[in-house]
Amino acid sequence: MAEKREAITRGARTVFGRDGYTRTSIDAIAKEAGVSTRTIYNHFEGGKAELFRLIVEEGATQIHDVQLDVIDRWLRKVTDLEADLIDFGRAWVEPLGTFPDHFALVRQLRAEVGHLPSELLRAWEEAGPVRVEYALADRFRSFADEGLLQTDDPRQAASHFIQLISGEIIDRSYYGALPLPADEVTRLITSGVHAFLNGYLPR
Repeated sequence: MAEKREAITRGARTVFGRDGYTRTSIDAIAKEAGVSTRTIYNHFEGGKAELFRLIVEEGATQIHDVQLDVIDRWLRKVTDLEADLIDFGRAWVEPLGTFPDHFALVRQLRAEVGHLPSELLRAWEEAGPVRVEYALADRFRSFADEGLLQTDDPRQAASHFIQLISGEIIDRSYYGALPLPADEVTRLITSGVHAFLNGYLPR
């Protein structure tokens, strides 16, 4: 039973990432998973909607765990703020290449945002991006307390930082589908860190 369920979720992840939510059918998932449609409904009574929610939340949680580890490893103790933030940025964008199935799903999710239930979008945000942003904000709050940064709103600072170091990389690579050269990634991250520090270093 566990093997069947794993085959179903693996097949669903592939099909949703390739075709999106609205174009995916239970028949297509069953074919990809090598099971019958009845088997899918035996495991997931809610059908396609339940499967999609599960796949999105599982992926978001997985990336969340990786990014929390990155925050802990690279920002626990800072000795050179600029250099450490650049190294952190490199580690931050690595999941784009190491979790292609998840980010294929994210591409489809963003493309179909107008056709998805708002509760699903909130569940995705809460499972991954929002929790990670709060964790990064906690580190930036500590940096502000230590006099390394100047901000009255650490969460806004965290949001600005994420956009500056990864926004262009995400856009230009289409969430990792068309990877950028390593030196270009480093250049974009370095530029983003410089822009961030220009706004948040103590005056």
